[in-house]
Amino acid sequence: MAISPAGLRPEPGSFRDPANRVFHDGDDVLRGLDAQAAEHWRALAASDFFTSLLAAGKVCGTEAVEPDRLPGATRWTTVLRHERIPFVSHPYEWSFTMLRDAALLHLEILRAALPAGFTTKDGSAYNLQWRGTEPVFIDVGSFEPVRDGEPWAGYRQFCQTMLYPLLLGAHLGVDFQPWLRAQVDGIEAEALRPLFRGFRRLSPGVPTHLHLHAAMQNRHAAATTTDVRAELRAAGYSRELALATVRGIEKLVRRLDRPPATSHWADYQRTCGYTEQDRAGKERFVTNALAGGPRPRLVLDLGANDGRYARLAARHADQVVAVEQDPAVVDTLYRTLRAEGQRRILPLVMDLADPSPGGGWRGVERASFADRAAADVVLALAVVHHLAIGRNVPLPEVVAWLADLCAPGARIVVEFVHPEDPMAQRLLANKPEGTFPDYRRAEFERLLAARCDIAGREELPSGTRTLYTAVVGD
Repeated sequence: MAISPAGLRPEPGSFRDPANRVFHDGDDVLRGLDAQAAEHWRALAASDFFTSLLAAGKVCGTEAVEPDRLPGATRWTTVLRHERIPFVSHPYEWSFTMLRDAALLHLEILRAALPAGFTTKDGSAYNLQWRGTEPVFIDVGSFEPVRDGEPWAGYRQFCQTMLYPLLLGAHLGVDFQPWLRAQVDGIEAEALRPLFRGFRRLSPGVPTHLHLHAAMQNRHAAATTTDVRAELRAAGYSRELALATVRGIEKLVRRLDRPPATSHWADYQRTCGYTEQDRAGKERFVTNALAGGPRPRLVLDLGANDGRYARLAARHADQVVAVEQDPAVVDTLYRTLRAEGQRRILPLVMDLADPSPGGGWRGVERASFADRAAADVVLALAVVHHLAIGRNVPLPEVVAWLADLCAPGARIVVEFVHPEDPMAQRLLANKPEGTFPDYRRAEFERLLAARCDIAGREELPSGTRTLYTAVVGD
């Protein structure tokens, strides 16, 4: 297949490994390999373990294509084409169990690679993505032949972006998402050590992978990588020992757990004040809105809670991203969806009043939520009042944000909770009187009509909530 350079766009997050880089050409995801990486790829593609991983879907679908017309054609001697992941997410948007499952897949792949003579030179959580609730390894360029006597090069990355966040959650009950969002390279050992003093020093995984690891880093701070490798070889470090180490880490990660805690949001469906008539009318309206146009490739369910409407959307769409701010609620939803074998819904942790910004190098290495969205349908059910009243986001800003998350011609299915609704009254009770004079149904309709064509509206039987279907202009 000939590749046209006209639509090629380098992936902003793919530049740290000079041996290969990812590009986008329309819907195609391409990876250019230099001569040495191409040699590693040919050996990898001929191996039984890699073929088995591909067949099982544990590594993203990959095939070689014609190497013509990639930028720097003399540099990229081989070009691979990967399957396109439905929605790219970041580890700080995952729940505890999601991160643990991603870590276990990475370790499973490494455990299969080592006996076959391969390793992974990276250990980053960013090397994994999701097909619904199914993790998949995407960094095919990370595989390289293993050299006897050398440790796993990705160990430090694995600790900082996977193991340390899991230790935070399992042993301290601390949400790791803010830590990973603040530091693209993950949590440094020295930053975590002060939290594991006293009896916590003996928590599973902490003595070896935190304190000893940090001590070894400090000891070898002035040494070169070559010096460290030579020291390990002299000490008898072998491939068998490396494999035993990986098995030990895998056993540790399987033991780490953080049962989802109870929270206000975990019981929201019971406490939100819907009558059975309201709930039935809302589900009927949402179903008609989803089925009333072209099949959506991507639906965003904002404020997904227990996933009731995400499941409904999954019957009519290729992929649903269910966003909820409470990590415990997302973890419960993920575990439930995983048990159901659901592959069309990806649950993510995100505060909608503070959505994921761009991060990393120049602020584009990790794309913002808005830049990744471009949804065909946005479900904003019982969300507007929480943003406008609960978080003091001006109503015009809320409407503009919803429209900006959409692809041209997309549909917004939005619920406006009237000021006299009990839930709105509960939020308003915590605000000075007269704070939100513009929070009115007529004003919301005016703002929505200014950005979209309102194609449908329905007042729920309770009389204090109105649903809208709006089509975003080109």
